[in-house]
Amino acid sequence: MKTAVHFGAGNIGRGFIGWLLSAAGYEVVFADVNQKVIDAINEKKEYQVVLANEQQDSFLVKNIRALNSEKDQTQLIREIAKADIVTTAVGATILPYLAETIAKGIKLRSVSEQPLTIIACENMIGGSSLLKKEVYQKLDESEQVYAEKHVAFPDSAVDRIVPDQKHDDLLTVTVEPFYEWVVEELPQMDRAPKIPGMTYVPDLTPYIERKLFTVNTGHAVTAYFGYIKNIDSIEDAIHNEKVLFIVRSALEETGALLEKKFQFSHKEHQEYIDKIIDRFKNPYVSDYVVRVGRSPIRKIGENDRFIQPARQFVEAFNETPKALAIAIAAALKFENPSDEEACALQQAIEETGLEAAIEQYTGLKPYTKLFEKVKESYYELI
Repeated sequence: MKTAVHFGAGNIGRGFIGWLLSAAGYEVVFADVNQKVIDAINEKKEYQVVLANEQQDSFLVKNIRALNSEKDQTQLIREIAKADIVTTAVGATILPYLAETIAKGIKLRSVSEQPLTIIACENMIGGSSLLKKEVYQKLDESEQVYAEKHVAFPDSAVDRIVPDQKHDDLLTVTVEPFYEWVVEELPQMDRAPKIPGMTYVPDLTPYIERKLFTVNTGHAVTAYFGYIKNIDSIEDAIHNEKVLFIVRSALEETGALLEKKFQFSHKEHQEYIDKIIDRFKNPYVSDYVVRVGRSPIRKIGENDRFIQPARQFVEAFNETPKALAIAIAAALKFENPSDEEACALQQAIEETGLEAAIEQYTGLKPYTKLFEKVKESYYELI
């Protein structure tokens, strides 16, 4: 049986990537630090994935086991050394911490010509490329030569909403029916893993940016304006006419950019926007706005879902994107006492002033039109 090592046994790991790997015939070895989840996987050796639809369709995931990525290092390295594929769903900031373990696994397998594919399935651009860079720093020159020949790090774009949830069974996970897993083509496609539900494409950038600038942007705008309107859930927020209007307006701006940049069909992209908004309206995947809006500093970063499309919009059309500027302002107003980033952002605004905070966290420069529009929108929002 083929073997897959998957870092991250959380809801995305179990309900999306791990599920597809198991369904494709792999024995899935989950690596995580949550000992309760690890023990449950090793005890039950199966779990349920439930679709967030009216029928509540369910699927049983089998051929699984788990290791503690901190305590079971030696065994985990052995698993990587013989694996066919290694995947991650741990969060962008955690990726560098996996590099040493993966590098040791590559070192151990360097006598084998068996191909290995390593895919970072994270909510970021260039996740696998980042992981490759970190791993290569742990390899010597001969090991890098081996890796170039036998180890592939294709970047990927993943999309699936996993709502906040609680189940009697620790391992059961609910996910929305829709998903997308797009992976860039490998130099040697005859050695690429074939996994139903995974799509290979020659150029990943259009798919990554389409997802980031539509799903992620739209979800965050819904959360921040839902918060301003004192609405608790994403479902209720997107059904509010004013929230829906600003979400659509922001996605019209990102859509115009995507259509110009990647020659997307206007009709097809409008249909994609409609599909994304319908996903936010799904009552079975509705989430809390405070959870979706968490980590506002990361979300307003210069390479993320607001600033990157806003800057590109200015460059493409020589115009200021009004809806995106308002969305950035709304993110700057987000308060959540349980979210460290939200607290830090509000503290910075209070202590250093709004302008300094905008420049510090967004990278926008004072007196540019986009900067001024964000500042103006901040004061206009109630």
